[in-house]
Parts: sequence; C-alpha cells; structure tokens
Amino acid sequence: MTNYTLLDSQLRLTLADETDGLANAANFVAQLYNGLDDINWLGLYVMRESGLVLGPFQGLPAVTRIALGDGVCGAAAHRRQTLRVPDVHAFPGHIACDAASRSEIVVPLIKEDRLLGVLDIDSPSFDRFSAGDQRGIEQLCETYVDSVGETFI
Repeated sequence: MTNYTLLDSQLRLTLADETDGLANAANFVAQLYNGLDDINWLGLYVMRESGLVLGPFQGLPAVTRIALGDGVCGAAAHRRQTLRVPDVHAFPGHIACDAASRSEIVVPLIKEDRLLGVLDIDSPSFDRFSAGDQRGIEQLCETYVDSVGETFI
C-alpha cells in the first residue's frame, strides 16, 4: 500500500527550489513512477492547441498525440475529471500503448481553470486503482500543479 502522505512530502521537497517547468515535470513523473507499486507506465500528456501531446514519461514508448475526447486520457481532459478505469479493455476507444496494461487512472492537471494536461498511470493488474489511490494521486497532482509557474512545459 502506497504511503501518499510520505510521497507528497518527498515531492514537495523535490519541487521546492526548482522553477523550470520541464525539470519539475520530469522529476514529478520519475518520483511517482518509482514511488507507486504495480504500474507499468506513468507520464504526462500536455495540452497543445486542441489536443494532448506526450510529455515526460516512464515506460514503453507511447502514442504521441491524443485528441480531446479520445481514449481515457482524452476523455478525462475533455470532462476535466479523474477517470479510474478498472478494465481498459472495456473502455470504448481505449488507446493501447503497452499491451500489458489492464487498468488505468488519468487525472486532469488544471491551474486557474486552465487545462495544462493530464497525468496518466497504467497498471498490468485489473482494478489496480482504488478510491484511496485516486485521492492520493489527485493530491500529488495538486502539489505538482502548485509548483508550476507561468511556463508549464
């Protein structure tokens, strides 16, 4: 079981003295990838013009662009709400980057009503992400978004 309070404290320390958006994004992704168990892909998709573009990530190579509304990431971005999917194969229009992925959680990153992008996390286990995981991951995203200055990535 992940200690989200500890992970959040570590994240705050990592992001505290850095102002570069790309550096903070890379460290955010690396810290979560190494701090969460039973995941096989974790990364950011960044809002660009009218869709999402791949940002810093850990895992196998991924789809580079996702239209708003497409797949779990595009749906979460379009709805501006976290989507927790226990079985990605049952999600209409799921975009598979890693064939081993079975469940997924996607959290929109929003600052001052502006959609910056999404955090996408995949697991090789069915129903990996609980409501408690969702709350913890959303808190980590809030900590990250609070570190973002004028320039995101």
